[in-house]
Amino acid sequence: MTAAGTVLVVDDHEPTLVGLRELLETAGYSVITERNGLDGLQAAVRHRPDVVLLDVVMPGMSGVDLCKELKQQTFTGLTPVVLISGSQDRSTRVAGIENGADDFLSKPIDTDELRARVRSLMRVKRLTDALESAETLVLALGKIVEARDPYTQGHCERLATYASALGARLGLDQQDLDALYRGAFLHDIGKVAVPDRVLLKPARLDAAEYELMKQHPQIGENLCGALRSLERVRPIVRHHHERWDGGGYPDGLAGDDIPLLAQIVGVVDVFDALTTDRPYRKALSTAAAYETLVAEAEAGWRQRKLVDAFVNLHRAGSPFHSPQAVGNDSARDTLSTPRESPRGTMNGAIRNVQAPARNGKRTKNTSPRLAAGVLADSSLRTGARRRRITQS
Repeated sequence: MTAAGTVLVVDDHEPTLVGLRELLETAGYSVITERNGLDGLQAAVRHRPDVVLLDVVMPGMSGVDLCKELKQQTFTGLTPVVLISGSQDRSTRVAGIENGADDFLSKPIDTDELRARVRSLMRVKRLTDALESAETLVLALGKIVEARDPYTQGHCERLATYASALGARLGLDQQDLDALYRGAFLHDIGKVAVPDRVLLKPARLDAAEYELMKQHPQIGENLCGALRSLERVRPIVRHHHERWDGGGYPDGLAGDDIPLLAQIVGVVDVFDALTTDRPYRKALSTAAAYETLVAEAEAGWRQRKLVDAFVNLHRAGSPFHSPQAVGNDSARDTLSTPRESPRGTMNGAIRNVQAPARNGKRTKNTSPRLAAGVLADSSLRTGARRRRITQS
């Protein structure tokens, strides 16, 4: 007979531990028991129980402390935790709530109440598992999109690292950091609907192909829309190709109307595209990538403070340098045929990026922003000096 679920019980009092085991096994549950907080934490990580029952007062790690640890662990953060206490002290309950406890039981334990609470929390855990499975499937779909192009291998992981690090440097809260991490994996999920002949084309996209590529943010948002857990991720997916000057897509948002998390992913997405090999050109050096990002900010395409924050963070020696970019740091950047919207202003193989006007108003570049992974050569006039850069 299949068990109704797995319950972990942690209590240093042997008679209580035995009694709870017998009661729960009679109710059809598989039961794991431990006698201290540290062993209980290890058992939770190892066995992934559906519900955890913790005595509050234990030597060493208390039940409240163990509850806090469980809620901070990736694999047990959504596992229901019930604290059991012989004390009616209000401060104990408040501490338990603040550290993530889902329910409380008082000693002596009412057996009917115990069975009802465990049964209820089992239903909650089943629903949570179903939602997690759906989210995992969507995240896996993002990886499948990446796997279609061998040149973007590891792109999602790098973006997740870059975006999370930049978000932390900016002082964002944990919910935003989690959204950045997930958004990095899902930002291009809409490309699942883009044919290989377009997605993998090594030459410039024609007008029809470019319009098709531009649909991927909206398609991606729709794919994420069915999951409430991805609600904070959807703006990242939809708006990571918007530009600070309003010249991006799909909605032509400008300035602070562009969600901050989408701006962050947009900046690190360009950096990763620049510093990794693509079929149409070799990876740029880290220094050249920095210059390109700054040039885009000066041209009004990116928020300057985000670019400066990322460049300073990366330059400070953060452990996420691209091996391909590092390998090119002392070499001359080599460029091959770029891909670009057919409406881009071309000068041979060079596209013009306009710097902001001196009167403080930005000069809007009407040529469309390239899709992620679509790179073109660019030039920027800064003062009287003209430099060649590469735009992603």
